[in-house]
Amino acid sequence: MTFQLTKWVIAVLVFAFTNSVLAYSAEQEKNCSSDHQRYVFSWAIGSECNNAPRGGSSRGASVTLDTEPHSGWLAIQQQGLSSFEKDRRAILAMAGPYKVSFDFLETVGFSKQFKRDRPYQSWGTEYVYVLEEREDFISLQHLMVMYFEQEDGSVSAPMVMKHWRQDWTYEDDELLVFDHRNQWSKQRVSRKERSGKWSQAVFQVDDSPRYESIGRWQHNTSFSSWISDTTRRPLPRREHSIRSDYQVLEGFNRHTITRNGWVQEEENWKLVVDETGEPAVEEPYLSKEEGLARYQRITDFDFSAGDQYMSLAGQFWADVREEWLQVFESHDSLRLHEKVNGQPIFMPLFQYAQQVMEEGKYDSSTGKSFAKETINTYVMK
Repeated sequence: MTFQLTKWVIAVLVFAFTNSVLAYSAEQEKNCSSDHQRYVFSWAIGSECNNAPRGGSSRGASVTLDTEPHSGWLAIQQQGLSSFEKDRRAILAMAGPYKVSFDFLETVGFSKQFKRDRPYQSWGTEYVYVLEEREDFISLQHLMVMYFEQEDGSVSAPMVMKHWRQDWTYEDDELLVFDHRNQWSKQRVSRKERSGKWSQAVFQVDDSPRYESIGRWQHNTSFSSWISDTTRRPLPRREHSIRSDYQVLEGFNRHTITRNGWVQEEENWKLVVDETGEPAVEEPYLSKEEGLARYQRITDFDFSAGDQYMSLAGQFWADVREEWLQVFESHDSLRLHEKVNGQPIFMPLFQYAQQVMEEGKYDSSTGKSFAKETINTYVMK
């Protein structure tokens, strides 16, 4: 199969990132049935007929789960390791091939006008690459490589979508934290607060910032788990295009490494803030949301299209990251335009990466110039 990276793919990406369809799932039934009124740890079954989970609507090709303990897990279990080395190995254990499922559900309402939102469910196939590894720093890039089952039963050529990135830093002394309305600021971390801890910085698909927090790993023979401090974060794309009644997610993450993959759990509060970022005086919180992303190791899956993308377009994205780093270093407080000329920032960057793949070559000087000009256009002066 050849790698499909054409203009129609960009159109799909635009739809995906603006309509919260980041992955794909089994096709939803259109008729209301009792199954649509049930959801794991959901509300009591009622008479409503519009509570079927939203999310991906196309059918993904089947995958084979890997039932054997993976090498990353086994590496953590070795005897005689320091806590620091176990931490490093736990972070590195998140790399590899996965089927990823996404589940989000509002569990508690606080507002007088609260009406429960439909839960979100979707799944996709994803490879997590190690971009960089140093003693006290590890960078992981998530890349979705997806095959779709078509109406005639055949399987499509692979479609690649650059997904999120996570950077881990040991005893980080400065965080770039989200405030509100596309604005971030630097926050110093004292020696006492950062001692023995790792920060996790999460970046959007275009390598712009999302949120950063700090936490401590714990290890035992059943699992290794990292829990973040509570932090603010922007609305996710699954919410950004359909919700305007709140401006900030406030929550924390737990990353848990298991013998067959890893799990990311989220506990989020949907927060209403004013123009200055202060919580609303009356009813600042709309609801509480629980999130669960399961990363299950898979085997015998062809991720070669992702390898090709990382080898070629990955050179461009390395230059994009370098330009973002220059922006972060030169700003104590950073605010970004949501759109320029009607486009969110991922659009021109994704289009340039597509062009690199179509041409089959990359010129770093030209790519750096484009990345710098594009990013600076979105940075508010």
